[in-house]
Amino acid sequence: MNQLSQVADQIATDFGLAWPKFIAQVITFLVVYLVLKKYAFGPILAMLETRRQRIADGEAKLEKIAKDLAEAEANAKAVVDQANTEASRLVKEADDSAKILAERKQQDAIHEANQIMAKAREAAQLEHEQLMSQLKREFGRMVSDATARVTGKVLTDDDQKRINQETTAEVSA
Repeated sequence: MNQLSQVADQIATDFGLAWPKFIAQVITFLVVYLVLKKYAFGPILAMLETRRQRIADGEAKLEKIAKDLAEAEANAKAVVDQANTEASRLVKEADDSAKILAERKQQDAIHEANQIMAKAREAAQLEHEQLMSQLKREFGRMVSDATARVTGKVLTDDDQKRINQETTAEVSA
């Protein structure tokens, strides 16, 4: 041990180490270190830890926002898809309703046209019957007049009726 202490003294002398100055420097260093640790490093480290925590919280919030955004986009897409499906259904229903309405209106128009044609036929038939009746009376009167002129005698009402009925029967047949 003695030899070790001699080697240490030799090294200290070679490097110009003075023990009292060395110890004073070590104490000064420890005091400066403790002061810096308490008043400089502590607040700086606390501030760095606070920043690290805020950055970690910001990243967590950013991930949550990205997740919420993805969910909102998925929900919006689902709502748009549902709205498109509903719109397609409504358009199809409106188209079907329009076709049914057009068909109904067409049927109504056909029915109304048929009614108009039936009424026109009835009116034509009635007018035809009236004209035929008038024609028969006129023809019967003309035959009675002609018969009266040919025979030269005045026909009685019974004679005129008989001639009119015979003439009407022959014209109708």
